[in-house]
Amino acid sequence: MCNDAGHPGAEALALAAPRSAAGRAVDPIALDPVDEIEITVLSDNSYDALLGGTGVATRAGLGASARVPADQYLGGQGLTGLVAEHGFSAVVRTRRGDREHTLLFDTGISPDGMAANGRRLSVDPTAFEAVVLSHGHLDHTGGFPGLQHWLGRTEMPLVLHPSAWLPRRIAPPGAPPMEMPTLSPRSLTDGGFTLVERREPSLLLDDSVLITGEVDRTTDFERGMPAHEARIDGNWRPDPWITDDQALVVNVRDRGLVVLTGCGHAGAVNIVRHALRLTGHDHLHALLGGLHLTGPGFEQIIEPTVAALAELAPDVVVPAHCTGWRAQMRLASELPDAFTPGAVGSRYRLAA
Repeated sequence: MCNDAGHPGAEALALAAPRSAAGRAVDPIALDPVDEIEITVLSDNSYDALLGGTGVATRAGLGASARVPADQYLGGQGLTGLVAEHGFSAVVRTRRGDREHTLLFDTGISPDGMAANGRRLSVDPTAFEAVVLSHGHLDHTGGFPGLQHWLGRTEMPLVLHPSAWLPRRIAPPGAPPMEMPTLSPRSLTDGGFTLVERREPSLLLDDSVLITGEVDRTTDFERGMPAHEARIDGNWRPDPWITDDQALVVNVRDRGLVVLTGCGHAGAVNIVRHALRLTGHDHLHALLGGLHLTGPGFEQIIEPTVAALAELAPDVVVPAHCTGWRAQMRLASELPDAFTPGAVGSRYRLAA
């Protein structure tokens, strides 16, 4: 899918760019099944070099990357681990028959953390056919400088919701507001990205990947992010819903849907139900990514969230990033056969 210079050509760009999903959101979208999806986590809140693998997960332990110069050791070489940070990023590879596609989902928070981990894991960035942003927050968009340096000059679609450009801040009562960095369209286009803004569901890469677009809010307990504001028409206004939050969905043949979230601001249950409704499927095979259930503003909805997910009975659950340890413990307790701990460097393979 790359030309001689190592960058996607016009054919690859056209393939990776999303196309409109036929029909209204209430109509099933024909998401073609894949034989395999592999998700490699490049950025997450934790790293455990001794964490054991599972039936779906392989881990990057000590010695996973090449040795590096280290004068303090006899022989002058040492080992590296991976960078853990409050952010999320993953490489998503799908396979149907002998045809494979690869994209990058989010970029982490620090300028070089995601790319550094990618290099240590020997990830080939020239395989990326598109970048998808779950939403515009800094812990998912901070890694673009490292990505651009890693890639060099490139031409690649960047799929995001138009509200990802909004200036945002956290303004808790009785405390100074914390304004978040705001994405610059000019910087990204100058870096070679073709911006593809959509509010609606989109199909990518031979119709093997669905981006949900805006997620319907249907539960009575997932009410967004309190104290979150956006600057609109020059004024700071409440913005609890974070409407740019979207998820990535893949249909694994004979298994069901795999749903990958960034922070899950739309609500984990809302997102899964939305994905099932969009596609007409009735089984959630796997849920991976941030579920945003940590902190006093969200721990109160852990119980109804866990109860609803248990009713959906997924085969695999990997609660990562902003899920929080309390919610992870409850999910491990209620879904012991499905629960899989997350960590940077983990590679999850889900196959027909």
